[in-house]
Amino acid sequence: MVFSSIPFLFVFFPLCLIMYYLVPGKIKNLVLLVFSLVFYAWGEPVYIVLMLVETLSDYLVGRIMVKTKHKKACLVWSICFNLLILCFFKYANFLIGMVNSVTPLDIPALDLALPIGISFYTFQTLSYIIDLYRGEVEAEKSYINYLTYVSMFPQLVAGPIVRYSSVQKQLVSRKIDVDKVVIGFLRFLKGLFKKVLLANQIGSLWEMILAQPDAERSILSAWLGAIAFTFQIYYDFSGYSDMAIGMGKMLGFDFDENFKHPLMSLSITDFWRRWHISLSSWFKSYVYIPLGGNRRGTARQVRNILIVWMLTGFWHGASWNFIFWGLYYGVLLLVEKLVLGKWIDRWPKVIRHIYSFVIVAFGFVLFAIDDMGQLGGFIASMFAGNGFVGNAFMWQIQNYGILLLLCFFGMGLMPDDLRSQWEKNRVYKVLQPVIVAGGVLLSIACLVNNSYNPFLYFRF
Repeated sequence: MVFSSIPFLFVFFPLCLIMYYLVPGKIKNLVLLVFSLVFYAWGEPVYIVLMLVETLSDYLVGRIMVKTKHKKACLVWSICFNLLILCFFKYANFLIGMVNSVTPLDIPALDLALPIGISFYTFQTLSYIIDLYRGEVEAEKSYINYLTYVSMFPQLVAGPIVRYSSVQKQLVSRKIDVDKVVIGFLRFLKGLFKKVLLANQIGSLWEMILAQPDAERSILSAWLGAIAFTFQIYYDFSGYSDMAIGMGKMLGFDFDENFKHPLMSLSITDFWRRWHISLSSWFKSYVYIPLGGNRRGTARQVRNILIVWMLTGFWHGASWNFIFWGLYYGVLLLVEKLVLGKWIDRWPKVIRHIYSFVIVAFGFVLFAIDDMGQLGGFIASMFAGNGFVGNAFMWQIQNYGILLLLCFFGMGLMPDDLRSQWEKNRVYKVLQPVIVAGGVLLSIACLVNNSYNPFLYFRF
């Protein structure tokens, strides 16, 4: 079940809210837990057992950790147990393929579906046990509360990665009022519009250009495809995060922001301060800093950054293109940090925006295509395609030009202070209900008529 589906929008979530608001405070977590498990079971019911086993293990380890002298042993057990499960389901076939490619063996691939959201909830359980070991949080005494934290359906399958430390108090007591519910509802609709009206529509352009034979794809068509996928994944993932944050508010939770206009970045370093913030923060707190960060000289810092970004790429999927994508950013960040840093700040802003956007768009080509032959062919088209413009490109611009302009505008071209002033304007306050109603009707029409409705980050 995805958020941008008719069953979720008109049955599951309304029913959840009704039940949630009707019961007293002490039972709200139980209601939320039941609906979260139903949500998860909708796709793969068998993997509920896996989640229950992992969460029960971490819950018990946490209770033991605060009462024993062998805290490090508890930490090592929990980390190894969680990562072993993640690696088995997510990376076993990748490792089998590597063994088969370098040895005479022919080990059959495992016929296992990837548990939805396993990368996200594994990182949440790890953050809990590591923070507990560091003394930064208290051990959760209620298994119901802990399981609710891990399985909470708004952020379960595609984040943002919610740390236990940020919701520990809210799991016990949280404020739900009309203003917060309204803010959450509007935030949810914002994410829905991003997903349905922008991501799904521009995604069809990317699929069209990707399907073109390499020999027929012009240079501009290839770059247009890269831009289209950049917009698709941004509006898809940030839309999901908006919906998750909005639903969280309607349920009384305050989740941290996961995107801050990343496509308006002024550098690659700036981009990763704005894109998937919860993941970057997680790797910084639990990998980069424990490795030594930048405290032990330049050579160690280079090593640490490359390790972090190789792991960041591999976290996204068991495929070489993700590893290349991670190392691509690791190298770029090192170049900015060690070479270009003092120069980039002197460039005109428009040049910095273009520099960042072009590098990010090229990077998402690495991210999108996991077949190495197809990836090589597409990259070749970007620099030596079938002509520079081509008839197909002109058709694509004519048919998707308005949508592309909307995508460019929506990525944050309007400054925050100007947007704030506009939102206080009387005209906006009068038009807002009309815009929202129109967006809802248009989104529903798109969902009814269009079968193309993926959430790209569900596969991670």
